[in-house]
Amino acid sequence: MTTAAQKLAQQNRGTIFVEDGEILRIEKFDGEQFVQRIRAPKCAAAAKAGSFVHISCDETLPMRRPLSIMRAQDDWIEVLYKTHGWGLHLLAEKGPGDVVSVLGPIGQPFRLDPERPRVLMIGGGVGIPPMVFLADTLRHDSHYSAHAILGSEIPFPFPLVPSELPFPGADDALTSTMPLLESWRIPTRLTSLADFDGCYLGYVTDLADQFLTQASDDERNATRIYACGPTPMLQAVATLAAKHKVACDVSLEEFMA
Repeated sequence: MTTAAQKLAQQNRGTIFVEDGEILRIEKFDGEQFVQRIRAPKCAAAAKAGSFVHISCDETLPMRRPLSIMRAQDDWIEVLYKTHGWGLHLLAEKGPGDVVSVLGPIGQPFRLDPERPRVLMIGGGVGIPPMVFLADTLRHDSHYSAHAILGSEIPFPFPLVPSELPFPGADDALTSTMPLLESWRIPTRLTSLADFDGCYLGYVTDLADQFLTQASDDERNATRIYACGPTPMLQAVATLAAKHKVACDVSLEEFMA
């Protein structure tokens, strides 16, 4: 008898690759955060929103570090990380032209629900990258209407720009957004307890509660939440979804190794 784990392994056979990935670009942001673009064509072609990769940060470290894929396009992927630990510190020291071993894509990607085309993406801290990847997927499918709420207690890993897109349930003073999602025409608002300019002063779930409260019954019935972030945040999102009787998918994102 074939077990569920064996069936999953059979389904994933031939979909996970090991590649020598050339670093194409690296950007540094406040809070020791880095966005790294790596040429990995096989991984890029197979990756989906919610996938991650295992990266060998340095030849001196045998253990790979798992990082969520933030974008996958053409022959490259992008990852966002904070230098949490020696391995990621060494990875951040590498520059264009350096090569790292990439294993992936790994993990269960988000599955879109055609019956619930109104999507609310909630990403907190290290859970922001999968939401960006999901937003990139949704912008190419006119069946879905997407909104995003992103939260961080350290400076966001992108410049804050004023949004021209309305966001249901948000006060007019909440104007700051992520430039990339704004360019994709996905209404997005930012939250933080650090009182960043133009951001909601509170938790992602507080603003999400306002978003869902102002929605009609039909809108809530058509909504599915996709969330990624620390465990306490995901627990709060699940509670919020139950309160409003909204479908919800969560993806656990934790530091490992």
